[in-house]
Amino acid sequence: MDQKFEPRIIGFLCNWCSYAGADLAGSSKMEVKSSLSVIRVMCSSRINSNLVLASLLWGADGVLVAGCHPGDCHYEQGNYYARRRFALLKKVTEVLNLEPDRLQLSWISASEGKRYSEVVNKFTEDIAKAGPNPIAQNPKL
Repeated sequence: MDQKFEPRIIGFLCNWCSYAGADLAGSSKMEVKSSLSVIRVMCSSRINSNLVLASLLWGADGVLVAGCHPGDCHYEQGNYYARRRFALLKKVTEVLNLEPDRLQLSWISASEGKRYSEVVNKFTEDIAKAGPNPIAQNPKL
């Protein structure tokens, strides 16, 4: 049986902007790939790097972190902290050979339903081209 690979992607979405953008995309009936499992967080700065790494180690094919545009954070500077943390996380994934392209950080506001749809669909296509997460196929996990 030759099955088509369907990526499993975890999406950490900011409550105030990205989650609202996702809601707008859905209510506007925009096409959004169903490969994304959404985890709603109050701010992108509250996403612990360990959660992102654990998502990859336990089988997610990709992780999307989405928050408010810089300067528009509901908590003033939260997305600046998230951006800094994400840059470090990318370096950690490089050192651990976890394929840093499986991580993405995007800024999506509440009024950008179309952008949300485009980001999710493009990231899903990129992960589909990359194939399954090689760590997820490790029998020890």
